[in-house]
Amino acid sequence: MNRRVVVTGLGATTPLGGDVPTTWRALLAGQSGVQRIEAEWVSTLPISIAASVAVDPSEVMDRIALRKLDRSEAFALIAAREAFADAGSPTIDPLRTAVTIASGIGGVTTLIEQYDIWRTKGARQVSPHTVPMLMPNGPAAHVGLEFGAGAGVHTPVSACASGAEAVAQGLSMIREGKADLVFAGGVEAAIHPLPLAAFASMKALSTRSDEPEKASRPYDRARDGFVLGEGGAVLILEEYESAKARSARIYGEVLGGGITSDGHHIAAPDPQGDGVVRAISMALADGNISTEDVLHINAHATSTPAGDIAEAHALTLALGSHLPNVLVSATKSMTGHLLGGAGAIESIFSVLALQERVAPPTINIDQLDPEISLNVVREKPRPLEGKRVVALNDSFGFGGHNVVVAFGSI
Repeated sequence: MNRRVVVTGLGATTPLGGDVPTTWRALLAGQSGVQRIEAEWVSTLPISIAASVAVDPSEVMDRIALRKLDRSEAFALIAAREAFADAGSPTIDPLRTAVTIASGIGGVTTLIEQYDIWRTKGARQVSPHTVPMLMPNGPAAHVGLEFGAGAGVHTPVSACASGAEAVAQGLSMIREGKADLVFAGGVEAAIHPLPLAAFASMKALSTRSDEPEKASRPYDRARDGFVLGEGGAVLILEEYESAKARSARIYGEVLGGGITSDGHHIAAPDPQGDGVVRAISMALADGNISTEDVLHINAHATSTPAGDIAEAHALTLALGSHLPNVLVSATKSMTGHLLGGAGAIESIFSVLALQERVAPPTINIDQLDPEISLNVVREKPRPLEGKRVVALNDSFGFGGHNVVVAFGSI
């Protein structure tokens, strides 16, 4: 069954803006969403920065409704509503509509906060909404309920590759005839002392707290870890003929996906990059894409010393002599790392890059690491030229998860 899959709607709430247009403008302008944490508890931590959403859910959602939602669930609803409206609010056939919205951690803040209530105030004070709020499938479930999705509601959980895996799963569902429209994306809401302390204990976070905007610096020789971010993003994926029949605006096409695992280490990347190379090769083959078609990559590039080099090495192996022609953007330099939401928002960035024929910048590179031999877009956007342009979105996660999604211009 040769069913093409296209993107017709985009929605997001991020450290750069409360919607997609605001986020995209800030990204192209090279703005950073990283700030100092103002909460009192930050004094107990070795770091004091994070990339919180620019617009808090309380500013755009009913406060009573928010009492029943984990922060990650609110992000999902905000992004899904924007994406649906952006797609023209199409008439939905419930039995042909699905949701695949990922989370790397789920309702972690709900779990910790309700534990604190139980410990200090007793069992009777624990919220009756706790379980629906903390379960990892909560964000997807709430979107499915709001839009009446009957073709399936799914939650891929593959750490920082989760959001990209959700997009790949949405592609597969439509291709296989299981749905005609899919809400696909990812969310994360983990800016809380425990996750921050845990990541800091792993030496995974940047300690550049005195310069928040400069802390996330992929590929820079002085990079020292990622900055934890939060937010969510949702793409509306549709079967091409269905979208065409309703005269929908089409941003681009989802051409292929590649999903592999390293079998190497629970947290460290495989330095040889074999799993990443296989994921890229699978995505290209799945989309019938030649290496020469690839002109842009939104890299995973978290700003960790080992991770950035491993990915760059894998890209060199996968794309070979064509790699110098590929413009590479590392947008976590501005958004921070949204964990399970990263692959989703970076999918949106990839789609918009294709539509507007522009590669977003990577900020904070004072001195490019000599071990990074990539054509990195630095400081200012650069044009993407070519009749047919293909962009790859790389996402990798703890546990050795590798996901690469290929998008094409229309």
